[in-house]
Amino acid sequence: MIYGIYGSVPMMIFILASGYLFAVYLLLALAKRTGRKVNHTNISSSVKGKRNEEISVRTKITEAVNSQ
Repeated sequence: MIYGIYGSVPMMIFILASGYLFAVYLLLALAKRTGRKVNHTNISSSVKGKRNEEISVRTKITEAVNSQ
């Protein structure tokens, strides 16, 4: 045995690197797939609701500051 216990290290590095790249590929594919299922109308309505809340809060703050 020329290499001793380190003889299989290059193959192990290759296997681990391949597994890592495959896992990253699967996670990206999953993220891309789940990203398409988002309903944009729900997002826009929730943003409009938050916008209206911000306007009402600003109005209340302005009234409170002006009354002092």
